[in-house]
Amino acid sequence: MDLKSNEPFWLLKNGLIKSYPSLKSDEECDVLIIGGGITGSLIAHQMIEDSYKTILIDKREICNGSTSATTSMLQYEIDVPLFELKEKIGEKGAIESYKACSDSIDILERLSEKIKSKAGFKRKKSLYFASKKEDVDWLKKEFEARKKAGFEVKWLDADKILENFGLEKTFGGIVSNQGASIDAFKFSHELFELNTKKGLKIFDKTEMIKVEYFKGFNIVTVDSGFQIKAKKIIYCIGYESKNLIKENFVNLKSTYAVVSEIDDDKFKNITSTLVWNTDEPYMYMRTTDDGRMLIGGGDEDFYDAEKRDKLLDKKEKEILKGLKKIKPDYHFYTDFVWAGTFGETKDGLPYISEHEKFKNSYFVLGFGGNGITFSVTGMEMASLFMQGKKHPLSRYFKFGR
Repeated sequence: MDLKSNEPFWLLKNGLIKSYPSLKSDEECDVLIIGGGITGSLIAHQMIEDSYKTILIDKREICNGSTSATTSMLQYEIDVPLFELKEKIGEKGAIESYKACSDSIDILERLSEKIKSKAGFKRKKSLYFASKKEDVDWLKKEFEARKKAGFEVKWLDADKILENFGLEKTFGGIVSNQGASIDAFKFSHELFELNTKKGLKIFDKTEMIKVEYFKGFNIVTVDSGFQIKAKKIIYCIGYESKNLIKENFVNLKSTYAVVSEIDDDKFKNITSTLVWNTDEPYMYMRTTDDGRMLIGGGDEDFYDAEKRDKLLDKKEKEILKGLKKIKPDYHFYTDFVWAGTFGETKDGLPYISEHEKFKNSYFVLGFGGNGITFSVTGMEMASLFMQGKKHPLSRYFKFGR
């Protein structure tokens, strides 16, 4: 499955940072991680921290799947509003899920500082505005739910949004203090480079073909015919898990993004803010660390990569039409356009869990707009899995929930 179009911004911006060898011998490890994107990099970091002998494989070049296509907006807000999630899974689980995403932003900041990252982690506020008058009532209900749960939020009327952010034709919105952005492609590479120096083995262009299950270990055969004996397997394969797990647990969506030419002055009102709205599908935007505007949206059901990519021109126009509504006097000069694929679950939550059909194995699958922050939560959850323990959120993130 092709997860992105041919020209994602982060891949072109950063180039081929580092390449790794394919597997050319039989290997043995405590943990085999399958998937070399942002999730795999975080889980590998945790496994090395926990002193496990760790191997990671990916069928592509490292980070060349959906990590190169992500918009890398780090939000605690889940795609399903808090007041709705409380109705779906209960108040405790909903608030704890939101708080886990909030904590993940803090953890990423500390990790960025610890490894002296140059991936542009930046603290930002988040503006979630009503794009239609009929959305105001439920958005205010969401504001009250977040405020009651202890999140630092305030409500701004349309005139204040115009004054503070330069956005017209809104109907009010929620401003949250907790948010950030990062270059996930670069950050993943930094984590991989750091952990290979500590013993992590990485083999890219190495595809898992078969898994044989035994008591206490699994044998993975790859496309070159070589085998890896692993006590545990952790799958960090995102949306491609749909090819591995047969039940219908996630819906695949195509999403589109455009990035402008560099122009710091025009974006100064939202340089420190993540912006998204109540449209379905919603539009979202942020600035990059090199002074560009990044806007995404236009989501629709995914059928195949070829059909998705043929819509690039149409979707670019659609996204920029949405921008014109709130910034009518602004001319957007497009520099990059690309498409990606993401997974959408009914409750907006990830699947970070064991699966009854995969012995000695664990899945860390962050879906929706919170894939990165869910993956940070997955670090702790995977660490507990290796110790035979459960995380408080396990019941909410499990398969078959």
